[in-house]
Amino acid sequence: MSCLCSRDKISSFSHTLPTKISEQKVTRDQKTAGGFKAIQYVLACAQKVGPVNIANAVRSKNTCKACAFGTGGQKGGLFNEYSNRLEICNKNIQAQTSDIKPPIPLEIFRHNTIEELNQLSGKQLTDLGRLGAPLYKAPGEDRYRVLSYSQALNKISKAMKEASPERTFFYGSGRSSNEAAFVLQLFARIYGSNHVNNCSYYCHQASGVGLTESIGTGTATIQYSDLYSADLIFVLGANPASNHPRFVKVLLECRQRGGKVIVVNPARESGLVRFASPGNVKSMIAGSNEVASLFVQPHVGGDVALLSGVAKYLIQKDAIDKRFIEDHTDGFKEFLGFINNLDWDTITRESGVEKNTIERIGENYLSSEKTVFAWGMGLTHHVNGTENIEAISNLALLRGMIGGEGRGLLPLRGHSNVQGVGSMGFTPALKHKMFDAIEKKYGINLPKSKGMDTLSCVQAAEKEEIDFAFLLGGNLHAANPDAKFSESAMNKIPVKVMVNSTLNETHLNGVEGENIILPIRVRDEEKQPTTQESMFNFLRMSDGGINRIDSLLSEVEIITRIAVEVLDGRDIDFSAFLKHQNIRAAISEIVPGFEKLAEIDKSKEEFHITGRKIDRPEFETADGKAHFRVPILTNWTLRSHQNPRGLTLTSVRSEGQFNTIVYDEADRYRDQTQRNVLLISKQDLCAYGLEAGMLVDVKSDAGKMDGLVLSEFEIKPGNVMTYFPEANVLIPQTNDPRSKTPSFKSVAVSIEPSSRALRK
Repeated sequence: MSCLCSRDKISSFSHTLPTKISEQKVTRDQKTAGGFKAIQYVLACAQKVGPVNIANAVRSKNTCKACAFGTGGQKGGLFNEYSNRLEICNKNIQAQTSDIKPPIPLEIFRHNTIEELNQLSGKQLTDLGRLGAPLYKAPGEDRYRVLSYSQALNKISKAMKEASPERTFFYGSGRSSNEAAFVLQLFARIYGSNHVNNCSYYCHQASGVGLTESIGTGTATIQYSDLYSADLIFVLGANPASNHPRFVKVLLECRQRGGKVIVVNPARESGLVRFASPGNVKSMIAGSNEVASLFVQPHVGGDVALLSGVAKYLIQKDAIDKRFIEDHTDGFKEFLGFINNLDWDTITRESGVEKNTIERIGENYLSSEKTVFAWGMGLTHHVNGTENIEAISNLALLRGMIGGEGRGLLPLRGHSNVQGVGSMGFTPALKHKMFDAIEKKYGINLPKSKGMDTLSCVQAAEKEEIDFAFLLGGNLHAANPDAKFSESAMNKIPVKVMVNSTLNETHLNGVEGENIILPIRVRDEEKQPTTQESMFNFLRMSDGGINRIDSLLSEVEIITRIAVEVLDGRDIDFSAFLKHQNIRAAISEIVPGFEKLAEIDKSKEEFHITGRKIDRPEFETADGKAHFRVPILTNWTLRSHQNPRGLTLTSVRSEGQFNTIVYDEADRYRDQTQRNVLLISKQDLCAYGLEAGMLVDVKSDAGKMDGLVLSEFEIKPGNVMTYFPEANVLIPQTNDPRSKTPSFKSVAVSIEPSSRALRK
């Protein structure tokens, strides 16, 4: 039988062929983002899966499946914890549309090899539909075959019994529930492994480490309501129009009440310049509104220099809060010495920002009484990512902007429950209070061996030191840096278990060993309620209740059934966790701040986790003070002397994707119709003798991308952008030694005309 999944047959399964290069639009103007285009997009998605289906999904009492900004729960899917105004965004619609699709026809797997399936793009894999049955590939086989859940779980249990716990690792996605994350990390530790890590190591781990070192907490210091008290909001290294659309509405409303928004981003993103928010009436009536009061474009990787420059300006103006610093901080003397020794030539050269612009930032900051600093992975994806976050904290401490209404720090988290997964202890090392509470409650001794972070686990696999991997959601291969290395490492894991709702790149790359794919009920399909945590430390409950694919099991049921079989009654009776209420009762006793969780089934009371928000300048550090931090890893001659290739690449996400999952090839906000592009400034086009529309090859120390289309874009000269995860072939394994987050940004690259170079 002919291949059912070949590119010339893919249209039979409702796929769209990738856009040809000749059809690529390579010039752009700054246009308004959002608005009626966003509404039209929502309507188009609804048409694909049925308006009733999408309406029922977004209105149900379930937490939004996209970003952690937080919407949904017991107030209904269209509301946040702060207001009663309707909220909806493209990210939510994209996720819902993917989940409403029917199961992938099993003939796809019977008649197509893994190699053939791997010819599909990320979008095409998503478009295939939902995973509807467990899949299995034995060593040496070239395709997946269907198993029953019982058969699959038996194979997994057998493999875990045969594997050494010290040679296993567990990886968790931020879309999983608190209940699933808690049960799996507990199972892993009783099994004997501390190699338990989640996707935050590839996104905001630098935020957690930097904030903990500075102020004693790794999460946001504010609540949602504080954003509506702030008169100045910094947005650093983030593109919320694409990744956190609800946040843009907050920014617009800050401007509408007379506040200011300072955007710091190497690329002049249209959604941060002008945006028409469907959730803001004034914005829609006007056709758009300005988002940024001041848009600052530093070099990629120039953040410590820029933020230190603002600090220097404040200090030179003698405009710091000396009383706050004296009473509530430590380390200012050392920080002052660092700032005084840092000259303006170095600051402007390394940041790429002129002194007068830095002074404008400082003046805006000085005029503010209530400032919130928000940032994304443009700050964390660097070898000095932790120092970037500490530089933000330093700037806040100089004016006492941590503690009190409308003042504080806000890491813009990605996955909807990535913070909750971390709170549940899905980390290499449990916090002491959790560790002690688990041992006391269950009368057991947990392993004390040092757990490895995500990249270290994959590097151990490359060295053939891993026998078994359990991946709870996510798309680890596509999330890993250095795609060639990633495939090699994943190939060397004898047994991999992947728990997912849709097919992705991890199922098709690095699969030489034994591979088991387990489909699951997604959040709004759960038969029992689950809970999730927003980036504002707010705990929501999702009712579940929608039944799209009757045969599917939940994450908790899969984990629990495996645990019962593998542990065979040892230490804990995991069968009790089949009832989610029992899991929540355990969490309420073990995880600080979650005490109310035990009663949520009856009370339906969602809540802010206690001990997180900083209302007063009181810090959970050893001495009770916040700490100024002096950067020691930042190389102040990085751009001038350590980039012989000439250009610095940053990998970015598009409006049509969420993390590694591509829902749409187009990037409407950047005016791109395909992903095979390199975004470059007009100045660099001229400097390199290139033209928009040409094909170029891009090289780094890690690898090469062939045939990218040059597209002119307003990005800081000397810097270029292309899309993640495709760009991972260029990303080295270099990481921040403190957070272990890979440097997905600040990659030295060179470009040259492709051997296939064409001109428009």
